[in-house]
Amino acid sequence: MGFLKEFKEFAVKGNVVDLAIGVIIGGAFGAIVSSLVADVITPLLLNPALELTGAKNIGELAWNGVAYGKFLAAVINFLCVAFVLFMLVKGINKFKKKEEEAPAAPAGPTQEELLAEIRDLLKK
Repeated sequence: MGFLKEFKEFAVKGNVVDLAIGVIIGGAFGAIVSSLVADVITPLLLNPALELTGAKNIGELAWNGVAYGKFLAAVINFLCVAFVLFMLVKGINKFKKKEEEAPAAPAGPTQEELLAEIRDLLKK
């Protein structure tokens, strides 16, 4: 019974649930970015190259049997995801910085002040 209880505590912890949600959202976000790259960015950037080569999409681009189109699509996809994640982390860091700048509660006396007070009391 102890093993099941430990597993339940582990599985229900906030970190595990947050990770699971992150993975699910990441998968959905990956599909959005893939569609953005394939349907919007690639036609805008590579339409002339596709017309010259006669390829219908970026994945068909090849040179001497080397299919560089799929690699190019993966690079564009990575750059889009990296940029969006950079902006997300930048926003989160800005938010955290504002929280840290909030004034903290006034601290009690410092160690030096306490020692000086004890010294003065001992002199009396």
